[in-house]
Amino acid sequence: MCACSQVRPKLDEYPWTPTIFREWFCFGDLPKLFPSPALEKGSDLEKAIATAALVFDNAADADGKLSKSDAKQLLESQFIHFMQGQETKPKYQEIISALDENKEDKIYFEDFMVQLLSLTLMSDLRQEIQNVRKTK
Repeated sequence: MCACSQVRPKLDEYPWTPTIFREWFCFGDLPKLFPSPALEKGSDLEKAIATAALVFDNAADADGKLSKSDAKQLLESQFIHFMQGQETKPKYQEIISALDENKEDKIYFEDFMVQLLSLTLMSDLRQEIQNVRKTK
């Protein structure tokens, strides 16, 4: 179901699992949300980055920043399948520890994306995706 037909759920209402987000958000909404000719013809990767920006912006304050505690909550609710099983990895612990320090400090989208991509690179799910592709 598209976002245009529903009221957007709040970050703290329930965990935003990927399934819930997909039910709320439709890639067809991207041109309406980001009126850009480039995005209308955008690739899957461009749409994925635009989606990450949209999710961040919906959670961010008016200055486009997110508290570290909200960033951690957003990652834990929106990126759960990539984060599962990473708890013992030093890089994961470093990222989460940084978010636990000075929780009210704010981060920008760029910092959030660095954390998101770092978690992606170390993820077991990323490796599983590569393995599936190699078997085809």
